[in-house]
Amino acid sequence: MRRSMILASAAVMASGLLLAGCGSSDKPSDNTSASGDSTGSAAKPKVGVILPDTKSSARWETADKKYLTEAFEAAGVDYDIQNAQGDKTQFQTIADGMITEGVDVLMIVNLDSGSGKAVLQKAKDQGIKTIDYDRLTLGGGADFYVSFDNTKVGELQGEGLTKCLTDDNKTKANIVYLNGSPTDNNATLFKAGAEKALKPKEDSKDYTRVADQAVPDWDNQQAGTIFEQMYTEQGGKIDGVLAANDGLGNAAIAILKKNGVNGTVPVTGQDATDQGLQNILAGDQCMTVYKAVKKEADAASALAIAAAKGDDTSSLATGSVDDSETKGKVAAVLLDPQAIYFENVKDVIADGYTTKEKVCTADYAAKCTEAGIS
Repeated sequence: MRRSMILASAAVMASGLLLAGCGSSDKPSDNTSASGDSTGSAAKPKVGVILPDTKSSARWETADKKYLTEAFEAAGVDYDIQNAQGDKTQFQTIADGMITEGVDVLMIVNLDSGSGKAVLQKAKDQGIKTIDYDRLTLGGGADFYVSFDNTKVGELQGEGLTKCLTDDNKTKANIVYLNGSPTDNNATLFKAGAEKALKPKEDSKDYTRVADQAVPDWDNQQAGTIFEQMYTEQGGKIDGVLAANDGLGNAAIAILKKNGVNGTVPVTGQDATDQGLQNILAGDQCMTVYKAVKKEADAASALAIAAAKGDDTSSLATGSVDDSETKGKVAAVLLDPQAIYFENVKDVIADGYTTKEKVCTADYAAKCTEAGIS
């Protein structure tokens, strides 16, 4: 009897262990997926974005990051957006981290083509799709490029300077070029466009280019020093400033104010920053170029989302640009920029890029009313 009871107990225990073993194979894993859940489901597509800095323009944090974040969240993809703050080593470190964490797409705004090329190559070696955002990385071989027509940006600046000099009845003028960073391909395109627009006036000797200098890293403080040297060397005889963006333009305006001639020397710009728009309202800046960043961010995020999900992207990047280093072409989305003067500052606000509250502060309230900003 005792032997029979022992055998029966052993059989029950074995049966229980077998059932427990079968049950464990259906239990969800405790491993956490890349999407942050613990269901064991496949990881969500993920996009990594590296922005360049906050010093050259406020737009990177106030506009680009905001719009990209909204697009990725609406699409339900994971994302990691970081800013390199102008540091090439940090740029590389961020990129390495994103590649290691397994992003499906890497979108960058390069600090220069050399360091940008190295990052893109690492990503491509890991089978990661790559997007050059706003700035083309020469020799980088990105899968896509999304930006504005940057030669057209420069043309609008050159045309704007001519318009403002003409409005001031200056048929003869000494002009200076305050260009963007020599390591930024966009700056090269801006200048090429400006030179194209100003060439007839320079060829006819109506305009004389008395100074022409690039500003390293788009550094506004250096721009002020460079422009002050230009102003001093010319004995103050400068009639117009072709400044590549609002930050550089504001640096020149500060020197013109210091010498009591602000408002008498037309200055161009780009990016339609709040400060740039205020300078236009005050009469210290001639014009700026508005690039509807939301359109750029929406186009780039649409490409990134499709590429991350493995969807067809052929209908999203129907244009192309030449890479002067590889002599090849990069599939591209190129958007149209818009010239902004006093009379259409309101367009930038109406488009939602900034707000009346940010631009029309107490010092500019009357000018805002005059400009039709409601």
